[in-house]
Amino acid sequence: MAIIAVSRELAALGDETARELAKLPGYRFVDKHTLEKRIKSYGIEIREFEKYDERKPSFLASLSHGRDDYLHYLKTAIFAEAGQGSCVFIGRGAGMVFKNMPGLISLFLASPLEIRIERVKSYFHCDDRRARQIIEHSDEDRAGFHRYFFDIDWRDPANYHLSLNTGIFCPADCAEIINQFKNRFFTAESEKHSAVRLKELILEQKIKHCIMYEREIPVHFLEVSASGSVITLYGVANSQALVDAALNAAEEAVGESPVKVTVHSEIQVVREYSVMP
Repeated sequence: MAIIAVSRELAALGDETARELAKLPGYRFVDKHTLEKRIKSYGIEIREFEKYDERKPSFLASLSHGRDDYLHYLKTAIFAEAGQGSCVFIGRGAGMVFKNMPGLISLFLASPLEIRIERVKSYFHCDDRRARQIIEHSDEDRAGFHRYFFDIDWRDPANYHLSLNTGIFCPADCAEIINQFKNRFFTAESEKHSAVRLKELILEQKIKHCIMYEREIPVHFLEVSASGSVITLYGVANSQALVDAALNAAEEAVGESPVKVTVHSEIQVVREYSVMP
């Protein structure tokens, strides 16, 4: 199992390159519409999340619980798609969601501004001034999205395995370069470790969902770490009773396992603790 995550500037031929990559044997193309369909299958009204999708949240949106719900269900959908087999993800911060996974290649596609302007003019049938406005707005949103949800500089090449200039390379050329890189970068061992890590990520998300959304146990800043047969819960709670409830929920979410799994807590108990809604 392997993941190729494509991040891109507007009009840098991101979708076209990702579709070329998805022609590689065994890969599927996963875009916004695929993830939205998956999120809808959970009974979630997708319109509630539109203000967060690759956008810099407004001040009010950033204070809403919706921001946490969006990231939770986005990750759940991304993991579910990856669970179906090797994927090419376009956008949605997938490279950050799978950060440090052995079988991940994270890409950034860019183009010179003047080329992007010409492409946007063609896409939207507008003049130079309007094209520049569209690009600036998109760049600000995507930069804000990555900064807010993943705390990274979207354009920093250090956050990616490979960056390509699609002002020079066409999508087919990019796909060929990436495929050669993939063949050198991925090994049977890395793909095996990647499959194991994906199962851990899916389990982490399942436990988090059980505690926060099914049991509605108020553990603030909840994080779950699964490593081998050890599950660790982190966060802040008002009482030991809530910590115990979270541990019970986690054990329930793990369910029957051929290997003995240990669940323990690093949740801090802070009396009278509260957070902004």
